[in-house]
Amino acid sequence: MNDKDRRKGYYEDVTTTLVKYTFHTRFFLSRMTRRSRIFKKIIDKILFEDDEVYVLPNKNAVNKTITTNIEINQSFEKSESEFVPSQIIKEVIKEAEDIVIMHKCLCRSSANCEDYPQDFGCIFIGPASRKIASKYGRSATVEEALAHVDEADELGLSHVIGRNKIDSVWMNVRPKEKLLTICHCCPCCCLWKVLPDLDDDISNKVMRLEDVEVHTVRDNCKMCRKCLGEDVCFGNAIYIEDSEIKINQDKCVGCGHCVQTCKFDAIELNYSQKSIDSVLNRIGELVDYKK
Repeated sequence: MNDKDRRKGYYEDVTTTLVKYTFHTRFFLSRMTRRSRIFKKIIDKILFEDDEVYVLPNKNAVNKTITTNIEINQSFEKSESEFVPSQIIKEVIKEAEDIVIMHKCLCRSSANCEDYPQDFGCIFIGPASRKIASKYGRSATVEEALAHVDEADELGLSHVIGRNKIDSVWMNVRPKEKLLTICHCCPCCCLWKVLPDLDDDISNKVMRLEDVEVHTVRDNCKMCRKCLGEDVCFGNAIYIEDSEIKINQDKCVGCGHCVQTCKFDAIELNYSQKSIDSVLNRIGELVDYKK
């Protein structure tokens, strides 16, 4: 091993340790972005500069919902009888040349998650993924990556896709414009649970699909309050007002975990296909990942 490789390995070990440490203090650091304008600028510059991330509803939530049927672009393939949002990820994967599947999820392993597998990692796509150290992930084929997405759906995980600078920082791969992040997030450990604590200028970089709507069905609600659990809503968007469960649409990111949690079908997630093309085009503008 030459000196360059040793230095890179040292950097990776130190950075990984630092990321794990900051993971446990992420809520405090996030709240500081609201309290200090200078701290916010520093955090934004280092970790979130030019980010744009989309949250896709998990398939288990979609299967419980009423879907608005709109004709699908003929370039897309149907999954069973309808087009589910995770198909966005599959279309991206099919066009990718460089694919890496991580050996483990940094969030779940850092939190020692007991509800979802810690060894089920993210997918990274694009030329910059070639620089990811083999101890973190392995090169994968399109078929392997598609199967990985299907497994994430079966586990009930929500997908997050987009450009996320923090990933290029902790893995020491550049440029960020050539690294596309595809995370499979659980409701208990995901980094993005800090959204309600982050300054709006940063948290607004994480978006739900344009046409996704999550709303309550009052007549079905039994006020069991399971949807109010700490490990349910990413955006802390669910609250009680006038003895009724309500959802703050400005905070909701459309992950669908509340729909999956409710046993009485008192929460519905509705969507159409109208924003699929625009999201795919936007991802292509954010990251140069195609063959």
